[in-house]
Amino acid sequence: MKIGTLTLPDKPLLLAPMESVTDQSFRILCKEFGADMMYTEFVSSDALIRNINSSLNKLNVAPGERPIGAQIYGNDPFTMAEAAKIALNSKPDIIDINFGCPVKKIAGRGAGSGMMKNVPLMVEITREIVKASTVPVTVKTRLGWDDNTKNIEDIALRLQDEGIAALTIHGRTREQMYRGEADWTLIGEVKNNPAINIPIIGNGDINSPQMAAEYFDRYGVDGIMIGRATYGYPWIFSDIKHFMEHGTIAPRKTVVDRVNIARRHLDLSVEHKGEKVGILEMRRHLSCYFKGLPDFKPVRMKLVTEPTHVGVHAILCEIEEIWGDFDYGDTPPHTLYGL
Repeated sequence: MKIGTLTLPDKPLLLAPMESVTDQSFRILCKEFGADMMYTEFVSSDALIRNINSSLNKLNVAPGERPIGAQIYGNDPFTMAEAAKIALNSKPDIIDINFGCPVKKIAGRGAGSGMMKNVPLMVEITREIVKASTVPVTVKTRLGWDDNTKNIEDIALRLQDEGIAALTIHGRTREQMYRGEADWTLIGEVKNNPAINIPIIGNGDINSPQMAAEYFDRYGVDGIMIGRATYGYPWIFSDIKHFMEHGTIAPRKTVVDRVNIARRHLDLSVEHKGEKVGILEMRRHLSCYFKGLPDFKPVRMKLVTEPTHVGVHAILCEIEEIWGDFDYGDTPPHTLYGL
């Protein structure tokens, strides 16, 4: 798959940008498990032009993370274009525009998926960013604002006319947030529209190797983006690739495997953010790695409250000692991990 001048493998798997989730430590882990393309956490254009350090730091990427996209959001064409120029300083492989975030504080002020209520402004912002960027520009968005305004086909054509190099579509409306099932029917219709000549990437609810393979075949998308299912299951990328290559399910990760992955993730998080913040931001991941273990609640509570690096490592050793021989049986991984 080609995104402008960037070449990815056929049927690539992309890690969705998720605020406070896809930081550098998690991206590195997902890359090690086979993610073909990743993105920074989304960054406010207003914060970038004001040189807010916390936002600028989100654009820091390591060489091993590439190819990577810098994702920005906002509701003003000039500010977004200037933010894109600032983001280019981190040398991303693409600039991605977030027209899909459904969170009220973002969409409610006309940014993210709020832009779907003002398509002319969405088009103008895209035009200005394409002019300002020296790397390919892509967009991530949704089907529409609500069930009565599923206008993604028109949006796709208009944004393509402005020069975007690829489009990622989440199969829900803004009104749905993350409720219900993602509807890939319109994603497939956009992909199969003969007037569309840019890659179309599908997103929403992919949580197993079988589902990924089925949706590639059924809807013909060029790539698949995976988000919430990666919680506690960053090896979903390697599991999918194994299934698509061999037609069989990859060997199940043991508790010992998961302890080692959690250790690796913890060490990366502390390395990049320091002990206090690194451990605090790891808590959302740690318990997900061990979902499904019997009688785990007391240890889980220790795991998500322990404030020290050494202490968390000691709890991980405890998990390995107590549940090291536990057999998950035939339970599908996506029922154990993710959200």
